[in-house]
Amino acid sequence: MKRNKLLNYLIAAVWIANGLFCKVLNLVPRHQEIVARIIGNAHAGVLTRAIGFSEMAMAVWILTGFKTKLNAITQVVVIVTMNSLEFILAPDLLLWGRFNALFAFLFVLVILYNEFYLRNWQNQQT
Repeated sequence: MKRNKLLNYLIAAVWIANGLFCKVLNLVPRHQEIVARIIGNAHAGVLTRAIGFSEMAMAVWILTGFKTKLNAITQVVVIVTMNSLEFILAPDLLLWGRFNALFAFLFVLVILYNEFYLRNWQNQQT
């Protein structure tokens, strides 16, 4: 299996886990609390589930291999936006507080490495 494909599966798994388990199934209520902190309680549950479904859609997009560069850039924008909002508005609700930003940054690096380095390297090998 190509390294790029394995990383695609791992990246998609992160989106599935966060979307399905943490948000749609609400197995980690802290996620809904973060959304409530940012937009208020009235629609936090619905919006949290919508975000979860969107994250699962991101995983499907990753696995399809459709417009991979656009996908990688979209992932980075979503991760940076979500984590910036959380960093500023709800750091006390994050698993590692403001230190979460480091993990988000590392995930962004993995996505960029996967798309813009590994994919190009593998294309040159074939």
